[in-house]
Amino acid sequence: MDKFRVPCSNNVKTEWVTLTVDDGTEMEIFIAKPMETTKAPALLVFHEAFGITAHIKDVAQRFAQEGFFSIVPALFHRTSSHELAIPYNQYELTREHTQAIEQDRLTADLKALAHFCRHHPQVNADWLGSIGYCMGGRISYIANATLPLKAAVSYYGGQIAQNHLSLAATQHAPLLLVWAGLDQHITLEHRILVKEALYNAKKNFIDIEFSQADHGFFCDERIAYHPIASKQVWALTLAFLNTYLPKTTLF
Repeated sequence: MDKFRVPCSNNVKTEWVTLTVDDGTEMEIFIAKPMETTKAPALLVFHEAFGITAHIKDVAQRFAQEGFFSIVPALFHRTSSHELAIPYNQYELTREHTQAIEQDRLTADLKALAHFCRHHPQVNADWLGSIGYCMGGRISYIANATLPLKAAVSYYGGQIAQNHLSLAATQHAPLLLVWAGLDQHITLEHRILVKEALYNAKKNFIDIEFSQADHGFFCDERIAYHPIASKQVWALTLAFLNTYLPKTTLF
């Protein structure tokens, strides 16, 4: 099976940085940024339930190649090391970490990330966006209701319909929702509920479904990987984010 990869260039630099959160904990973040960047748009990249895997690092570097100051926060920093990367075929190992992400803790993490972006000399303090995958897709949706984002993207974000429909009314930025038609975790009914909530709240959003793809289709390390859908959604995502970037940083 061909994998959709964007070859990394030597113009991307990666590093780990530790942030202090208001509750006294420390959160590690993986940063991928253009080597010669000044005042780049910041993009929060929220990982899946499997932690900061090699795949998620690769995704962050792809965005860095496109001009973003990409930040992957270790969302499980209260229950594990930032080095945690759970194999994709061992979902049961994710539960203790995902269940520990409570709303007040997540809010504190999001505010720490926004503070970091506002004060970093290489970041455009006026532009912050987010994207997330699976669990991270839900968190991107929550972040858009918590922070003054400029654009937000959610790939097959689970549990939005069940637990977070009320946040439709407080979505700040335009939102791109990406779903998989064969997804048994997020049913058609769930997807419709999210869409209706945003429609009723008169929010600016795009709702798109890849009918032949399954949950997790963008990850080239998962069985569900769908190379054609991945290429298409990557182009769509860049076009969406590009629309809301300052004119000086358009791709």
